[in-house]
Amino acid sequence: MIGLIAATAAGRRAAAQLAEALGSDECRLYESGRYEGRVGDAVRAAYAECTQLVCFLATGATVRLLAPLLAAEGSDKHTDPGVVCVDEARRFAVALTGGHEGGANALAARVASVLDAQAVVTTATDATDVPGLDTLGLPVAGDLAAVSRALLDGEPVRLVGADRHPLPALPANVSADAPASAPTIVVGDALASSSAVPTVRLFTPSLVVGVGASKGAPEEEILELIRTTLADAGLDVRSLHSLASVDAKAEEPGLLAAAAELGVPVRFFSADGLGAVAVPNPSDAPLAAVGTPSVAEAAALLAADASELLVAKRKSTPEGRAAMATVAVARRPLRGRLAIVGLGPGARDLLTDRARAELRRASVIVGLDQYVDQIRDLLRPGVRIEATGLGAEEERARSAVGLAQRGLAVALIGSGDAGVYAMASPALAEAGADIDVVGVPGVTAAMAAASLLGAPLGHDHVSISLSDLHTPWEVIERRVRAAAEADLVVTFYNPRSRARDWQLPKALSILAEHRDAPTTPVGIARSVSRPDEWHKVTTLATLDPAEVDMFTVVTVGNTASREIAGRFVTPRGYRWQG
Repeated sequence: MIGLIAATAAGRRAAAQLAEALGSDECRLYESGRYEGRVGDAVRAAYAECTQLVCFLATGATVRLLAPLLAAEGSDKHTDPGVVCVDEARRFAVALTGGHEGGANALAARVASVLDAQAVVTTATDATDVPGLDTLGLPVAGDLAAVSRALLDGEPVRLVGADRHPLPALPANVSADAPASAPTIVVGDALASSSAVPTVRLFTPSLVVGVGASKGAPEEEILELIRTTLADAGLDVRSLHSLASVDAKAEEPGLLAAAAELGVPVRFFSADGLGAVAVPNPSDAPLAAVGTPSVAEAAALLAADASELLVAKRKSTPEGRAAMATVAVARRPLRGRLAIVGLGPGARDLLTDRARAELRRASVIVGLDQYVDQIRDLLRPGVRIEATGLGAEEERARSAVGLAQRGLAVALIGSGDAGVYAMASPALAEAGADIDVVGVPGVTAAMAAASLLGAPLGHDHVSISLSDLHTPWEVIERRVRAAAEADLVVTFYNPRSRARDWQLPKALSILAEHRDAPTTPVGIARSVSRPDEWHKVTTLATLDPAEVDMFTVVTVGNTASREIAGRFVTPRGYRWQG
């Protein structure tokens, strides 16, 4: 919950606008008037009840009010709410406390976006574009301040275990070859141990615990067994990825409660699937109970996609009764990460926040050189760039997949939406189940062009590429005829180039067989959202193909489409419009 503290009329207006944008379920307004006119009471109430605060107050006043709360016993930077201050004129959203762990830096950006203000973030790693070790999405422990300072100061920092997780690009002073005496980042699933040098540990989600449980097995017994088994093996519970068991235990309360307490999912497998897994310690007991000679060991191996166990089956040791739980541990193999990112049509404000995040999450960027240039300023220092020219789609796809298979965090970029006539298809044709794939949608050329032209896609529509480099013209022509006969609005991608100047006139002539050419609107949009953007609405009878090139999208209406006030409109066609 985000607490909004307002003391003035302007503050209350800004708070109301923010609550409307973020959602009333996410925000709670604390007006000073409700606390006998004392804004301090409002701040204290919000601090106790909310995970984040937005104070529409001066930073000095907010600091003075927060000071005793931050100094109270039990308060520390790891648990304090993230606090953002907004000035009376709504010019700045200042991340005051809890920048990373409290989420104040991210909240300041959200607030600034809503209020058209400027986010002010003074956290050193954010300000210098160095990845914060506590922002990588991994549990972290150790001397974060000392190692982060070494990162920022350009001192040598030793990196251990980089092959355990796909990390984003790190500064050039971070290296596996740095001396052992240097501040150290350790990536892995081992228990933290004492070190003579400042050390930060990043715990990877690599461990899968298979669990066998008798009916009614207590949550406490399962939890104690998991924790002691991992600790005895020198493994940290913070690296737990998931639990696994037989599907006969899918509603076992103790098992489900243990997973909830650990904050991990449970995967369930059929008895036949588990029975097919070779294990070191099969047993007659689970065979009789649930139909497989192994639950814990087989489930761990199957869920982790591993060939051997880190820890063989262990039983719980309750006092005064028989064991009701067994566990075994396996490690997931390193999985690289491939993000397929749509950059949109070109304008920076049409690039999604999710796309920006994935670009900064990557250690390698793969893409067409002109698209790489488009987002180069958004990349972290040290990111590896593999840019190639036109016509190398399959090469780029293979390269991106190969890099991900080596365990790297890769972003494969394309314009528009990467899944529409772009890089997602050739990449996924190459990718296997051994890497994680994330798709990031983008604004397509058809959608961006439509927004300029009016509402041409108001009813059923289809996109067709007129490039016959990969598709025989006979197939393309058959699709155009089908769209014409079905009375669909048609958007043509790749409509015309110097070497392909006859396909567009041919396609338009096919549509004209099923349309009234003088009244059917046609929209042309070139370089949408870029500095040389150009568009017009004409008709099927008067369209000049010479105005069209490979940077152009052409949209042809159906029999209901009309030009209204210079705009291309296709009615939705519902009865109420008649």
